[in-house]
Amino acid sequence: MTSSSVREQAAAPPTTLAGLTTFRVGGPVTDVVDATSETELVEAVRDADDAGTPLLVLGGGSNLLASDAPFPGRVVRDGRRGLRVEDAAACFGTSVVVPAGEPWDDVVATAVAEGWRGVEALSGIPGSTGATPVQNVGAYGQEVGETLASVRVYDRLTQRTHTLAVGELGLGYRTSVLKRSLADPDAGGGRTWGPTGRYVVLEVGLQLAQGSASMPVRYAELAQALDVDLGQSAPAARVREAVLALRRGKGMVLDSGDPDTWSAGSFFTNPVLPAEEADSLLPPDAPRFPAGQGRVKTSAAWLISRAGFERGFGDPQRAALSGKHVLALTNRGAASAQDLLGLARTVRDGVRQRFGVELVPEPVLVGLAL
Repeated sequence: MTSSSVREQAAAPPTTLAGLTTFRVGGPVTDVVDATSETELVEAVRDADDAGTPLLVLGGGSNLLASDAPFPGRVVRDGRRGLRVEDAAACFGTSVVVPAGEPWDDVVATAVAEGWRGVEALSGIPGSTGATPVQNVGAYGQEVGETLASVRVYDRLTQRTHTLAVGELGLGYRTSVLKRSLADPDAGGGRTWGPTGRYVVLEVGLQLAQGSASMPVRYAELAQALDVDLGQSAPAARVREAVLALRRGKGMVLDSGDPDTWSAGSFFTNPVLPAEEADSLLPPDAPRFPAGQGRVKTSAAWLISRAGFERGFGDPQRAALSGKHVLALTNRGAASAQDLLGLARTVRDGVRQRFGVELVPEPVLVGLAL
């Protein structure tokens, strides 16, 4: 090796989680594996587990807040792309299988272009397809669980691959068995697995209805944007355009040139409370939506705003609430993970003090605790 190549190698910037996540914060990583096949992905995970090395399997990095400290383990990135049609029948719809590494919005764009409906309202959500069943991703009246057929996983406990039917996933509001295995021993087979759960998603199977019209619109803001009544349909392509426009207006579509979008999207989930608790804690004008089993869902954004935190609250050079939507915490360009964590704590504590409601973060925290 020549002296010049030695200098070039020495000058190469280290890989950091800041460079791999949409928050643009996070410390250096010395062990990064870019897997381009399922075999490479599984081997990288198994080798880390066998060695007792902390593991982080990373897709789009859009639902992660990582510490500024070095990550003391292996980061595995899923570079697999594509989508394959398993079956297409007019009566039963189209069955597609998507590798976990495929960007989710590319899946939605393909579905709309091909006349497959059921995910059009999930347009513009950043991140990989593999993350969607983990969070049971949802927006504008749709959830991925409504079209989910199965998830093929690598089980780190048994060190085997197998397929979980949708009924085995324990889907709920922004949760699943896959997510709960990060911190819940009951879901993790007797132990916890965070920041990557017991199950590493390999493929996602979707069952999509056929047709150019959307599924019935169930979200009032979207219905208003489309100028249709709730329960009516609209061209799926038009629904996608409307959702993207709404998300852009809230700073929820990533833009590398706009720090107001350097976030993980909604930082807190909407609280779901027993109905009696909601009645005792929430003022009469607070939003309330039935959540089943005697529970009520309210709006985290409403609580944050009414607790005194307006758009743009925070440090305009470091960490602040989005200027477009109070539910997004943003890196204004010079934020550290601790800056964002401090902002999250301030908002959480303010809502707790004002309403007695505990906000729960949606992103996975790596090396951090709220």
